[in-house]
Amino acid sequence: MARFSFRLPDIGEGISEAEIVAWHVAVGDRVEEDGRLADMMTDKATVEMESPVAGTVVELAGEPGDQVAIGATLVVIETEGEVVQPAEPERVEAENPGVEEVASSPQTERQDPPRHGEGDHAQHGGGEAPLDATPASVPQEATPLHRPSDGPPPRAGEDKVLASPAVRARAKDLGIDLSTVRHDGPHIRHADLDAFLRYGSAQGYRAPNASRARADETVKVIGMRRRIAENMAAAKRHIPHFTYVEEIDVTALEAMRADLNAARGQRPKLTMLPLLIVAICRTLPDFPMLNARYDDEAGVVTRFGSVHLGMAAQTDAGLMVPVIRDAQDMNPWQLASEIIRLAEAARTGKAKSEELSGGTITVTSLGPLGGIATTPVINRPEVAIIGPNRIVERPVFRARPGGGEEIVKAKLMNLSISCDHRVVDGHDAASYVQALKRLIETPVLLFAD
Repeated sequence: MARFSFRLPDIGEGISEAEIVAWHVAVGDRVEEDGRLADMMTDKATVEMESPVAGTVVELAGEPGDQVAIGATLVVIETEGEVVQPAEPERVEAENPGVEEVASSPQTERQDPPRHGEGDHAQHGGGEAPLDATPASVPQEATPLHRPSDGPPPRAGEDKVLASPAVRARAKDLGIDLSTVRHDGPHIRHADLDAFLRYGSAQGYRAPNASRARADETVKVIGMRRRIAENMAAAKRHIPHFTYVEEIDVTALEAMRADLNAARGQRPKLTMLPLLIVAICRTLPDFPMLNARYDDEAGVVTRFGSVHLGMAAQTDAGLMVPVIRDAQDMNPWQLASEIIRLAEAARTGKAKSEELSGGTITVTSLGPLGGIATTPVINRPEVAIIGPNRIVERPVFRARPGGGEEIVKAKLMNLSISCDHRVVDGHDAASYVQALKRLIETPVLLFAD
């Protein structure tokens, strides 16, 4: 047996440390070569760490939310044979979702542990032994960051059952005694629970005396959720928001969208969003104070000639804002393709850092979940954010061509805009939305030069 120390590589963004977002392994787990170890987050992206060797995980370098320095040991893996470890850290590109090579200092062969009190503990001034020290230099009683014995004591009947924390938590929620679950491997996995539930459900399985109420849950705010919390708090703390809402008749726009989709051929299907972005880009040149960023520390407002439009996208990790570069130069189908590409990259964690920064104005939409009106929070340091709301059908009065009025069915949508009152006046915001309203209600102008 030998031990391999997986050191956190430099992931190519000039950072000194990264945050542990999630572990895909636990102490005692068997990991295969190229198997997932952990998700690490930098300032801009989440990177998946993969194991360069096969073996058993014996030590982990922290809990989710902890910071790990570049070059520090992240995981120690016990292998069946000798493993040659790279001498210097390799640099990994940020857009690479995994790690092909890792770095670690050379390690000597495993030796018999010294007797109690021996070793070089005194040479370190009584300090804690490093995580990746060789067995010959670590006293037998030295305690790693995480051992199988860490954590709460096992429940009755589970003292010899091995399972990851996620499997144990799921079993607890389901009221399943893990000692009654059959499994082929060294420890119980989610697939074993699924098989247990399938067979149990056939007999009306329900844990004895199990309550349908879920247990209280404490969720640590880490990773993307912590970034969102910090950014939103900073935006509300520094920016005096005001929100303006206007009702817009999108009946003609929706009819035109249906016609365009009927003749789209191989082009992507158009939603409301690409057409709205075209309208936003057409009206912004007359309102440059909205397509801007405010550096409140320097007291400088930068008004941009190009529209780099942030698009709020919901992901499993939380809200992300990928940026459509030079949106003013794209037609609706090009915008539709870019929206699909960026949304998928954000959802899968493959968005590059440059695709998540540099926006000049943002659009946020809840799609079919959109309510009557929203008051979106500005994506600091931008000064405006636009939020289309749900489309509803209502009766409205319309003028007859020959005179008089008639009641007709119309498709109406409220449009919200939140602005930084330090930079944008209420009159400017209202005037902009009225210009946007005129363009949307006469959609043929979207294609006029």
